[in-house]
Amino acid sequence: MAWTKTFGGAAPERVNKWLAQAGVCSRREAEALIAQGLVSIDGQRVADPGHKIAPGQTITLADAADRQLRSAITVVLNKPVGYVSAAPQGAEIPAARLISAKTLFGQAAAIPPRATKLAPLGRLDQDSRGLLLLSEDGVLAKAVIGPHSAMEKEYLVAVRGALSEQKLALLREGLSLDGRRLKRARVSRLEDARLRFVLTEGMKRQIRRMCEAVGLHVVDLQRIRIGPVELGDLPEGKWRPLSIAERAALLG
Repeated sequence: MAWTKTFGGAAPERVNKWLAQAGVCSRREAEALIAQGLVSIDGQRVADPGHKIAPGQTITLADAADRQLRSAITVVLNKPVGYVSAAPQGAEIPAARLISAKTLFGQAAAIPPRATKLAPLGRLDQDSRGLLLLSEDGVLAKAVIGPHSAMEKEYLVAVRGALSEQKLALLREGLSLDGRRLKRARVSRLEDARLRFVLTEGMKRQIRRMCEAVGLHVVDLQRIRIGPVELGDLPEGKWRPLSIAERAALLG
C-alpha cells in the first residue's frame, strides 16, 4: 500500500526536506525517488527535487518507493575485539567483513553482498566488543546517531583501580572531555570491579577516557544495547538481520 500524508506545515516546504524531517527517508533518498518518478502531490508526479509542497497538499510515495526504502540492509553484529567498526586503516580489519553466510545466526532473507556499503550506527573501538549496528539505511542512521538523537547505549565495563562513591559520582555527572561538559550518564556498580554505563552521547572512546579521568583503567568494554535493540544471545562474531519491529522501535 502506497505511503501518503497531508502536509500540515504553516508555509511551503521543499519536498526532500520535509520527507527527511518526517523520518520517511534522507534528503538524498528523496531526491532519488523523485528522479524515478515515484513521488506525487495531489495526484501529480513531482519532477523537480526543489519542488515545494504547500499546506494542505497530500504527498504520496508509490509502492515501489516504499519497497525500495524498506529494502535498505541493516544488520546486528556481535563484534569481537580486533575489528574496527569504521573505515579500516593499514592492516585493520573492518567489522563488515564478518557479514557472510557462514557467520549468520538464524535466518535472513538475503546475505548482503561483499560490495554493500554498511556504515556503523555508533562506532565501537577496535579494543571493544559487543553490539554493533551496520546499515545502509539513512533514515535509521539519523534516528540513532543524528545530531538530535538521544538514543541510549548501554555498556558493561570491567575496570582496574580503586572504586569509590566519589569516582562514581564524577562519572555520572561532573566530567568534561575536549573542553565540553558531558551529558549526565547512568553509572552503576556491579560485582567484581564491573560497571554498567548508559550514555546518550558518543564521543570518541568516551567511556575509556571518562574512566581514565578518575584513575580507572578499562580492561574490557562490551556494548549490550542500543535503544530498544539488545545484544541478547547473539554469539560473538555472528550477525543477524535487524527485524522490522526493531527498526520501527528505533525510529519511534
